[in-house]
Amino acid sequence: MKTWIALLTSLLLLGCAAPEPHGLRAEAAFDDALFAPLPPVPDARALFAVSPAMRRYLDERVRPRAHRGGSRQALLQALSTPGELRLDYDGFPTRTAAEAFEARRGNCLSLVLMTAALAGELGLPVRLHEVRVAASVEQVAELRFIIGHVNLGLGGAPGAAERWLIVDFLPGQDLRRQQRRVIDERRVAAMFMNNRAAEELVQGRARDAYAWLRGAHAQDARFAPLYNTLGVLYRRHGALAQAERALRTALALDPLDPHARANLDQLLQLQPLQQRRAAALPQPARASPQARRVAM
Repeated sequence: MKTWIALLTSLLLLGCAAPEPHGLRAEAAFDDALFAPLPPVPDARALFAVSPAMRRYLDERVRPRAHRGGSRQALLQALSTPGELRLDYDGFPTRTAAEAFEARRGNCLSLVLMTAALAGELGLPVRLHEVRVAASVEQVAELRFIIGHVNLGLGGAPGAAERWLIVDFLPGQDLRRQQRRVIDERRVAAMFMNNRAAEELVQGRARDAYAWLRGAHAQDARFAPLYNTLGVLYRRHGALAQAERALRTALALDPLDPHARANLDQLLQLQPLQQRRAAALPQPARASPQARRVAM
């Protein structure tokens, strides 16, 4: 499917990540011995890395236009003009900036990474956003994916008194009413690694999935969905006690997450009745298939 880009010049709504609850030890959710020997933890620097092909494209196709309308406008023309980047939407796999550029396709997270990397190379200010959208669900094998969304804001030349331009790769977005908050590169890296973990989980590669989640934790230990994915991984691995610990960590960070709550509710149904009564959820949730969030 051909992707399209929604643009909006807007003042940015600022926000920040919530602090980790006092006394929470998210590190305790991990049990490396279950997946030893572990593959190397992925390097987050690769996510935004600019390849030689990307630099050539900027030199040959974008910078020559920048003298007419500025670097930001030249980049936006390259993203949206037929015959230029020709980007296609592709939900799986989640690609790095360089991989999305080479393939000319990616999900929203991959296309945001690519655009941010190109903008950074041009010296443009970049703001990354997590967007509040209605839950979207995709079924892959026996796993249910809960789809989230990200976009980005591009500033003008450094020091210019310009509003930010919101760039969104998901069709049908009402950018004027959209609720979004600024996130940093470490949160985006955690989202990326959580995605890759879930994609490895679908392929049955548990050790690789665990390594990606280790990487996500190293980037942003407060990113609650990674512990939901970790809980699903443990459950599929038969480690039910570890799964419960991971899911309770997710809920400690985000008590309103219905997907982690539903997963924990399902997990507790596997325990003997006496244990279920002792560990019952305060607000039982409607059962649903295993779920995790994907930032798209």
